[in-house]
Amino acid sequence: MESFGVYTLANDVVYNQLIALLNSIEVNVSPNIPICIIPYDGRLNRVRQEVNSRKNVILYDNWEVIQHWEEFAHQVWVAHPREMWSKASRPTWYKSHLQRKFVTFDGIFEQFVFYDCDSLVMKPVDDVIKKLAIYDFIFDDWEHTKPRSVAALDIAVVEASGMYTEANIRPKLHCSSFFGGKRGLFTAQDIAAMKQRLIAQREVEWINKTGWWDDAFLFNYMTLGGDRSLFNFTLSPDHQDRTGNCANADIFLNINNILYDKNGLKPIHRIHYMSYSPGDFARLCQGEDINICYREEFLYYRFLKHPEHRPKKLEPQNMISKTNQLFGKTMKKLQRTLF
Repeated sequence: MESFGVYTLANDVVYNQLIALLNSIEVNVSPNIPICIIPYDGRLNRVRQEVNSRKNVILYDNWEVIQHWEEFAHQVWVAHPREMWSKASRPTWYKSHLQRKFVTFDGIFEQFVFYDCDSLVMKPVDDVIKKLAIYDFIFDDWEHTKPRSVAALDIAVVEASGMYTEANIRPKLHCSSFFGGKRGLFTAQDIAAMKQRLIAQREVEWINKTGWWDDAFLFNYMTLGGDRSLFNFTLSPDHQDRTGNCANADIFLNINNILYDKNGLKPIHRIHYMSYSPGDFARLCQGEDINICYREEFLYYRFLKHPEHRPKKLEPQNMISKTNQLFGKTMKKLQRTLF
């Protein structure tokens, strides 16, 4: 078993993002660091070909562990109050497999860092490894600043339990697009106890209804209690640790194809393209002029090993493509607004 490695979650649908992520790890972390891809589903033909071409990359294949986490998440969500709502209220990620990223806690690395596949890694992970010597969970995001209505946990409901105050809850809120952790943090007994509290004792109602079926919202419940410690770089006393990470929300400066937070030229762990679909990246890589922030950086890492395949010029989108993209974004916004 490796002492430290990198995880991501992928399938053939996000092939372009996966290649860009792997190349960014190779350049900005190490060409030898072990990487394990957790299968999002069975669409893996292109992923397997890529794994076979890289000596440090493997595909996770313990389906018993995968199924264990799938069943845990499904049992919890079925008990959630929103399950009883109409089908029209279901989010786009309803019955997704994003919870498979929790396989990391039963995986092949003693300690690890996980990156969502739609990310580019921008610096080594030495600081994550250093923090893991002190803390159990490492995060780097600004979820703790979100208003109550869209926070991962329903703060009013949690406070009503008498177990926590908002001051206790806020620093523990986090996303799941980037996290460091350790193997064995959640035992079978831990999972059984959580299911008892979530389902029988109705603590599932602590999870905000806006995030129903969202792996990050369930993850927040999992890390709220107990005696396990948590560190978020955005809450660090060191100002250099506090940076942005979102492609469509933060301003970065490119220096030799590495992005830095423009506010103080601080190194960032990763840039996360969370608001763009796999279809957006597929069309960009085929040469369409898709409006993706920091797309030049993405194209650089996507075609790093085969620059001859990179589009020489980006052509304007045709009307059908523009209409479909606008319709998709409008529907997502409408769902967020209504539900």
